[in-house]
Amino acid sequence: MPVMIELVRTNDAVIISFVEALMRDAGIACLVADQNMSVMDGSLGILPRRILVDADQVEAARKILADAGIANEISEQ
Repeated sequence: MPVMIELVRTNDAVIISFVEALMRDAGIACLVADQNMSVMDGSLGILPRRILVDADQVEAARKILADAGIANEISEQ
């Protein structure tokens, strides 16, 4: 099973959609984790969602985000 690395952690739905589109266009599989946590926070969007990518693709994914001008969204992990 591949190791997944956190690429982005945010509760901004627009950023999540944008990152998903960027990864899809680049052919990089990603997983949005904690999407169903909205049940816990009453759908307020308080709890952040995490976008995970395979460890062997994380550097390419980070470069794509930097090239798209959203490097500030990259998790520090």
